[in-house]
Amino acid sequence: MRPWTINERAAALYSSIVLDRAELLARRMTGRAITRAIDSGQLRRLRRDRYAIEPVDPDIAEAVRIGGRLSCISLLSQIGVFVHVVDALHVHVVPGSSRIRPPRSRRTILHWQSWSGQPSPLHVAPLADAVAQAIRCQAPRASVATVDSVLHHGLMTREEVILMFSQLPVRFRPLLALIDASAGSGPETFMRLILRALGVAFETQVLIEGVGRVDFLVEGWLIIECDSKEFHEGWAKQVDDRRRDMAAAMQGYVTIRPLAVDILRNDPTVRQAVAEVIRVMGPRFRPTTRS
Repeated sequence: MRPWTINERAAALYSSIVLDRAELLARRMTGRAITRAIDSGQLRRLRRDRYAIEPVDPDIAEAVRIGGRLSCISLLSQIGVFVHVVDALHVHVVPGSSRIRPPRSRRTILHWQSWSGQPSPLHVAPLADAVAQAIRCQAPRASVATVDSVLHHGLMTREEVILMFSQLPVRFRPLLALIDASAGSGPETFMRLILRALGVAFETQVLIEGVGRVDFLVEGWLIIECDSKEFHEGWAKQVDDRRRDMAAAMQGYVTIRPLAVDILRNDPTVRQAVAEVIRVMGPRFRPTTRS
């Protein structure tokens, strides 16, 4: 069975997983039928007037039990959008909500923020709300990577992202100029920001004849591929990568493949290493003709 795509995960999460009594009655369930469904394990009562169709994800169940909706990086990570670190359960609670129950875990963050008004199911926040919260919760680099991922997978349009930023505090708006939907992964975004900081000339997602598409072409001669375990497991993939590197070398390119874990966790070291490669080897190369 093939894995779900990002858009399929999003569609599943935004389907009617949690319903209120009125919705169950609209589905022609009687009160007795609702009780029987709970007793048989088909439904789970999470709180007053909130019923989940089993099986229900534990994070969703806890968010609804508290009195909110799953949101921020907790929701985005379930969809498959890139987030740097998920170390807590993030729940969106509308200000003024009543009967809020205390979280069962101390590793729970309640976002008491206004609602955008966008239509959304009872158990998850609207996507734009979740992305806006993720920008507030993460470091700038990680926030850019999250928005890159949202755009890359077509979950929001550029216009919707611009509107979202216009509703955030002014201090976040400079991040909009750093967004690039071509980034296929979080490590690619982090590497792009490293290259920007170094002030070197580079292109993203460059198609080189005989090699294929590469993540970055720096100064016309240095190929940087942002390998990660998720997308580069297996010997067959390693064989393909090595053949691509050989084909690139035959055309005068140098290829380096920093590990995703180093790009994401050890930024100063990776930045220094890339800068040193360019300093030492740059004078030996001239821009190479490519397609």
